[in-house]
Amino acid sequence: MTDVSHRDAGLLRVDTDECKGCGLCIEACPPKVIRMDESLNPYGYRTARYAGAGCTGCGICFLVCPEPGAITVLRAARPRQSTAPGQQARP
Repeated sequence: MTDVSHRDAGLLRVDTDECKGCGLCIEACPPKVIRMDESLNPYGYRTARYAGAGCTGCGICFLVCPEPGAITVLRAARPRQSTAPGQQARP
């Protein structure tokens, strides 16, 4: 059973034209949500792909990737807490 209230803290995008399939991101990913794709990119490489859920937004995959621009990590915005009238929001 999945927890509907749980949201991913990040989103991973892999540019298949830039990825060379070295697998460093797969090994470095703490939640293990990156897999090797079965299909080949236009250059003949099997590329990494995001499994679709579970990204924490840590960015370790981005840091270990040797190809500039192959991986983009987007962090989800934290929901703002509403304040009662007359109170100031905390920084």
